[in-house]
Amino acid sequence: MSLGCKWSLFSGQESFHPVTNVMFLKTHKTASSTVINILYRFTEKWNLTVALPAGQLFHLGYPWLFLTKYVEGFKSLNGTFNVMCNHLRFNPTEVQKVMPNNTFYFSILRNPIFQLESSFVYYKGYVPAFQKMKSLNEFLASPLRYYNENVSIRNTYARNNMWFDFGYDNNKSGKDYVRGVITEIQQQFQLILISEYFDESMVLLRNTLHWDLDDVVYFKLNSRSENTIQNLTRESQEKVKEWCALDWELYQHFNRTFWQKIREVIGLKKLLKEVALLRERQRELMDICIQDGEPKNKTQIKDARLRPYQSGQASILGYNLKQHLDNETMAMCRRMVMPEIQYMSHLYSQQFPTNPPKNIKLQ
Repeated sequence: MSLGCKWSLFSGQESFHPVTNVMFLKTHKTASSTVINILYRFTEKWNLTVALPAGQLFHLGYPWLFLTKYVEGFKSLNGTFNVMCNHLRFNPTEVQKVMPNNTFYFSILRNPIFQLESSFVYYKGYVPAFQKMKSLNEFLASPLRYYNENVSIRNTYARNNMWFDFGYDNNKSGKDYVRGVITEIQQQFQLILISEYFDESMVLLRNTLHWDLDDVVYFKLNSRSENTIQNLTRESQEKVKEWCALDWELYQHFNRTFWQKIREVIGLKKLLKEVALLRERQRELMDICIQDGEPKNKTQIKDARLRPYQSGQASILGYNLKQHLDNETMAMCRRMVMPEIQYMSHLYSQQFPTNPPKNIKLQ
């Protein structure tokens, strides 16, 4: 039996052609690496062209505002890009020069409490505000003692990081400012997903873009081992809402609109049915692909090409694949577990075979 045949259904949407021009604003520490794997697989399925970082870059100019010069082959391939999804700081006028007029724009947000905790562990050695702190609780007790706005470009991960990713000033405040930015984001992006409801987000994305269920099935990527997750006190959690007030406003607003979109596009009854199907397919593929059926730390991953990049104090997990799979199944499984940097480098070499390959350093 073909691995995808019984799942390649549009559930009554067969008359729609799948949307193939998409721009995903990849926010930080929001499960966006799992989304990018879904998008990379989709590009290979349809033989699409991705706006990839130029030369030896791994981001599209981040943390600086995006410019077209950060895209490999922009001048020669201009007008033919289908997908844009690598880390960048959103700059709509420049992004629109790269992507077609009918591009679908979407992004993902996460509760700032958990987003900041993940950033602290992942970027601790890089961010000046975090470097001397033993824990995020310690930092939140008096954040202004350690956070210097004068080096804010290096401190972007320490305050309102999602707001910054959308291209705005993460140190500004004021009700009118917040309301104006949220209105702009709503006009620029057709869909904002919510990390805490990831399966529901994938079902909504699938239905909105008229994709197959298999297009959005996934294994969690770039996740951490539980022993590197810090527990925040209740007081610290409340302080995050104040310290990252812009992100908190952003998250609250789009959490509400997310459920409005669910009701408009699919309805709760169909949502529950498709989430169940998605999870069933995920379990089936996990059983087919994954050795021991669970993620592993870097020392346990046998294939060095499948080891994820490690950062800060985080222990990033990956997967071992089962052996003796047939070629087609092995290729499918490898795509699903391939870490972001390796997958991006693979696509870069495919699109630009005469260019030097990306120089990957995983530590």
